[in-house]
Amino acid sequence: MSEKTILCYGDSNTWGYNPATQDRYPRDARWPGVLRGELGEGYLVIEEGLNGRTTVWDDPIEGYKNGREYLTPCLETHKPIDLVIIMLGTNDLKMRFRVPACDVAAGAGVLVDIGAKSETGPKDSAPQVLLIAPPPFSTLSEFAEMFEGGAAKSRMLSHHFRLVAEERGCALLDASEAIVSSDLDGIHLDLGEHRKLGEAVATCVRQMLQE
Repeated sequence: MSEKTILCYGDSNTWGYNPATQDRYPRDARWPGVLRGELGEGYLVIEEGLNGRTTVWDDPIEGYKNGREYLTPCLETHKPIDLVIIMLGTNDLKMRFRVPACDVAAGAGVLVDIGAKSETGPKDSAPQVLLIAPPPFSTLSEFAEMFEGGAAKSRMLSHHFRLVAEERGCALLDASEAIVSSDLDGIHLDLGEHRKLGEAVATCVRQMLQE
């Protein structure tokens, strides 16, 4: 079997933000690293996680966080790609953006379309896309003001992401069925949740790439 390339496109929970230390988890402990370990040889797992990345929104404070703007160059950089995994939407819930959960999901759908319509797969085909609906917030602490009103919206993401995936015939993993957000800050993932998510993603990947 030729090597399969998997691109993990996400935010701080793909980057591996540790809510206890504000540092980065080790490579093999982050969910893409767990995925890499679960799949074993024959797979190249590329991590493209950026703290604060949104689906399609320009951040007026932090800048350079718009996931739509970087996705095409990212795909072109790493092609040929067999599978693109997109896990974004959490940062769209910041109060500064003032968007409903349905628009967060719509933004994720834009990214799915970019991937599915690109010619960055093997032999200039389109790569497969796996969309991951982020888990709901736990009790917010240090990020409570920044994400004011976001907790209720976060509980609606699974529903709207499912609709977006169904409209496009796109594979979906509802992260809330596998993991929970950390009680330390309400948004990021504890180490054990990275393990659970990586294992859940590995199951989806095997099915999609017909291992």
